[in-house]
Amino acid sequence: QVQLQESGPGLVKPSQTLSLTCTVSGGSITASRYYWSWIRQPPGKGLEWIGYIGYSGDTYYRPSLKSRTSISRDTSKNEITLHLSSVTPEDTAVYYCALTNGIVIVAPQSLADFASWGQGTQVTVSS
Repeated sequence: QVQLQESGPGLVKPSQTLSLTCTVSGGSITASRYYWSWIRQPPGKGLEWIGYIGYSGDTYYRPSLKSRTSISRDTSKNEITLHLSSVTPEDTAVYYCALTNGIVIVAPQSLADFASWGQGTQVTVSS
């Protein structure tokens, strides 16, 4: 079973870049038809899809976040990385990485929509 684990700083200052890593075990990030998404849940709100990187390295981002978002991968470490620049307090959320097989979910209703997901990591943007 594929397992995902998010890691990164819990506190980021406004205008800085948020960087999170998703470490994957039990499967390769280059496995055919796997799509690796980043999702977040702001306090008191629903899930918000941020973007994905596919098994072939292709990426696609939420249009409203596209100018600030970059998702990359390190195949030697089996890791997916999220960079979100110029953060504001509105970027405060629990951030998750998640896996889908063969499809991309851009409007998740629940984490259960995904084949597998991490436990999430809280990121607070504050000075």
